[in-house]
Amino acid sequence: QVQLVESGGGLVQAGGSLTLSCAASGRTFSSYSMGWFRQAPGKEREFVAAITWNDGRTYYTDSVKGRFTISRDNAKNTVYLQMSSLKAEDTAVYYCAAKPAGLSYTRAYVYEYWGQGTQVTVSS
Repeated sequence: QVQLVESGGGLVQAGGSLTLSCAASGRTFSSYSMGWFRQAPGKEREFVAAITWNDGRTYYTDSVKGRFTISRDNAKNTVYLQMSSLKAEDTAVYYCAAKPAGLSYTRAYVYEYWGQGTQVTVSS
């Protein structure tokens, strides 16, 4: 069992930066790959970034490449999403999620555990 709690959301001006954190509980955090998803009003939840459990490989959706960085600290049971050069279209509720090894990294249905979400609002 893994419980996830996101933090770090807020209101920021376009071009600004935010870092989201996702604290996980559970002894097996290090064996789960972690992902960040986001959902804007009226839109489907979309993949943002993921990081593997073992070798730290990262994956990003095209719209955030070069602006967002996902990282994890297994000693602190925490995964981060550093966001820079934020745009109005990045406004959404951001969710972290955990999945076992293997399978896809971009499909929401393969993730077993989800946080409650944190709001990110970018003003233009």
